[in-house]
Amino acid sequence: MSLGRTFAVSLVGLTGHLVEVEAHLAASLPAFTLVGLPDASLAEARDRVRAAVSSSGMPWPNRRITVNLSPAALPKAGASFDLAIAVATLAAAGICDPASTSLAVHLGELGLDGRLRPVRGVLPAVAAAVAAGHPRVVVPTANADEARLVPGARVVGASTLAEVAHSYGAEVEVPTVLPVIQVHETVRPVHVPDLGEVIGQRAARWAIEVAAAGGHHLLMVGPPGAGKTMLAARLPGLLPDLDEAAAVEVTAVHSVAGTFEAGDGLLRRPPFEDPHHTATPAAVVGGGSGLPRPGAASRAHRGVLFMDEAPEFSPRVLQTLRQPLEHGEMVIHRAGGTARYPARFQLVLAANPCPCGRAVGKGLECTCSALARRRYFSRLSGPLLDRVDVQLEVLPVSRADRLDGGAPETSASVAARVARARAVAAERLVGTPWTTNAEVPGSWLRAHAAPGPGHRDLERALDSGLLSLRGVDRVLKVAWTLADLAGCDRPGREQVGQALLLRTRGQVGA
Repeated sequence: MSLGRTFAVSLVGLTGHLVEVEAHLAASLPAFTLVGLPDASLAEARDRVRAAVSSSGMPWPNRRITVNLSPAALPKAGASFDLAIAVATLAAAGICDPASTSLAVHLGELGLDGRLRPVRGVLPAVAAAVAAGHPRVVVPTANADEARLVPGARVVGASTLAEVAHSYGAEVEVPTVLPVIQVHETVRPVHVPDLGEVIGQRAARWAIEVAAAGGHHLLMVGPPGAGKTMLAARLPGLLPDLDEAAAVEVTAVHSVAGTFEAGDGLLRRPPFEDPHHTATPAAVVGGGSGLPRPGAASRAHRGVLFMDEAPEFSPRVLQTLRQPLEHGEMVIHRAGGTARYPARFQLVLAANPCPCGRAVGKGLECTCSALARRRYFSRLSGPLLDRVDVQLEVLPVSRADRLDGGAPETSASVAARVARARAVAAERLVGTPWTTNAEVPGSWLRAHAAPGPGHRDLERALDSGLLSLRGVDRVLKVAWTLADLAGCDRPGREQVGQALLLRTRGQVGA
């Protein structure tokens, strides 16, 4: 037999495509040709595979080897094809049983010593293989726990190429080696900050609760030290756990990004991403050479994306957020292909009122000119701010707030109210593709929210130019959230008025 077959998976964004790996041996001068639109890292698989086979104690066929990755028009990237290429080549040489190798999907990078190294994106790749009717998947030992999270998958974990070849009938000694450990890019913090640690800030705490209950985007403007960062870091603790479908989506994104540890199963808690204001557009929205990788915006899917010192971010970064804020998806176009990543996050912006940060109240201590203030805050464009539902001023904590003997509410008690409000919204939106008020389009709101006394205030704000039509819709979304928190059937004039104040950075009370 001079032809061997097996399968691998190519990931384009989070979409997995089954790839048939064919290896053909011809009686000609020794050579190794890889075809099927491989990228640079995949083209280097020829040297890795040859060295791994030799190091595993198996003979390398001195013939002309042609490996085809089909479909040929689909771009392929990464080192996860190494194991499949090696297995197909060994099957073509008669070292492995060709009938057995053609029944499984192989994922993994090969080291020069023949050990299998873990790769990114195993969860969506295995899910794609199972959906395509190939449930038997061979992965590196370090990726086995992650692969087993996919229902219906028959996962085989292996530490070396020799171990895989031996399972297919190769006469090779299987060495006893320690499996390669997967190293993640980031370490997730264990401690979850509690809202009870925030002193004072009644209005801001209430706004955080409203934002959590409805999934609304939030802008906080205030001087340094007022507590904006503390409040934003505690927002994820108010959000409910992810349901099964959302947990799979979030876990798949973090698997591709290389920030997922499979030991604890699927990611059940909403993620929190806080990129620095010096981050590049590729770091925030995704990118890289070849097929792009997910950025912080996609890693925050179903969670919180916090941008501290928002006016200091590059305008390119801020403007590219308008697409996911509107559609909940990040589409990245590159010469090597187009990748789509889910990005339905909750955006939290924090900003100083001016470059020096002291333009509070009458602004007597501020050293900035009026032009510098306008220029600083105008970096947050109108179209971006128009998509932010809740906007408020965060004033410094006074001495009276510090000396107040009352203990602030903890995250647990606030999260219970948030969960009840979300349950009410989910029951009202049953039968629709939306689960939170922030996701509801304006057309649905106008069709199902009968005009009431509060709508006159909205009409006046629209006529005066204080609100755009999108702004009116977003005020109604916040009003519905306030009604859910208050236990009302529908928003009244009080809820609409409060929502209007939250939209226009008015000072509100709990």
